[in-house]
Amino acid sequence: QVQLVESGGGLGKAGGSLRLSCTASGRPFDGYAMAWFRQAPGKEREFVADINWSGGRTYYADSVKGRFTITRDNAKNTVYLQMNSLKPEDTAVYYCARGSALRVGVGGLSDYDYWGQGTQVTVSS
Repeated sequence: QVQLVESGGGLGKAGGSLRLSCTASGRPFDGYAMAWFRQAPGKEREFVADINWSGGRTYYADSVKGRFTITRDNAKNTVYLQMNSLKPEDTAVYYCARGSALRVGVGGLSDYDYWGQGTQVTVSS
């Protein structure tokens, strides 16, 4: 089993920054892609960012491109999401997820096999 625990959420202001962390335990971390998703009230869970196993390749949703940065530290079994220039529409529960070894794409819910419990991010205007 893999356990993913997110931290770093909270209240931010529009134009400000927050940094989320997700620490993995239970299975090797460095052989898998990792990603962040988010889900706002009444909306479906949506892809935010993905990073490959080495950290050498990243993908972003258009809505966060240029504002958010995903990184990872394999020595610490941790993936990060640096969120800058926050907007009220970034308000959501943020989830980290591990890429499935059998995935054929990036960003679809079925491309990930383990999920964290989520951390709330609220951005005030």
